[in-house]
Amino acid sequence: MQKTIDLDEVLREKMGKKARWVPRPAVSWLKKTIHQDQVNDFLWENRELTGTPWLKSTVKYLDMTLEVEGLENLPLKDDGRLYTFVSNHPLGGIDGVALGSIIGEHYDGNFRYLVNDLLMHLPGLAPLCIPINKTGKQSRDFPAMVEAGFKSDHHMLMFPAGICSRKGKDGKIRDLDWKKAFIAKSVETQRDVVPIHFGGQNSAKFYRIANIGDRLKLKFTIATLWLVDEMYKNVGKTFHITIGKPIPWQTFDKSKSALQWAQWVKEQVYALPHS
Repeated sequence: MQKTIDLDEVLREKMGKKARWVPRPAVSWLKKTIHQDQVNDFLWENRELTGTPWLKSTVKYLDMTLEVEGLENLPLKDDGRLYTFVSNHPLGGIDGVALGSIIGEHYDGNFRYLVNDLLMHLPGLAPLCIPINKTGKQSRDFPAMVEAGFKSDHHMLMFPAGICSRKGKDGKIRDLDWKKAFIAKSVETQRDVVPIHFGGQNSAKFYRIANIGDRLKLKFTIATLWLVDEMYKNVGKTFHITIGKPIPWQTFDKSKSALQWAQWVKEQVYALPHS
């Protein structure tokens, strides 16, 4: 079996010659934490699949039950228009897979994600991705990548918070502030915005680690290391997804800034019916 995910290679790619100084026990721990062998087994078994079929196979592999409310709010695939789909990001990974499987099936695979470039190591997902590397050179290319995505003939699926949701002092799981890019580009390209709420949460341990990392103001979102482990903890669970009515792009006028409109859409998402 060929390794698709090879942590040693990823470290060399990210750290160059410094990678050799990473202690071997730490590398072994990381491989276990990211379930490297399990993930590679799945990727090998599904090596012939790409795009939406790969996403649907992943949903099946994780034994996810998706309860979708508001499917009728998805615009018709043959109406000749393009849309921006935006969602909260409680799980940081499999919520994207689940939503991609739904959007991809409805629109015959005609959509794209904006994702961290680490996900480009997944061959089945790569064709659907516009890669973003916020810690490296590509961070300077981010505006051009967003521009390319919105100027394309694809629908866009985005998680405007940019990172996984956090647990607040009140115990609620919510996104941090949403970035404004989806507002500005949706207006520029005249795309209505479709709000989606994804119900679900990771473990208490994950949110503790995420909040510690945030307080330390680390450049790297350390909680990312545990996302695959959280994915396996969510195997077999049921997730409620609510799709809201499209918001016309003309809504986003000069009465608010793009950043203010982004937070307004975020509140519309959390106002959607959910359990």
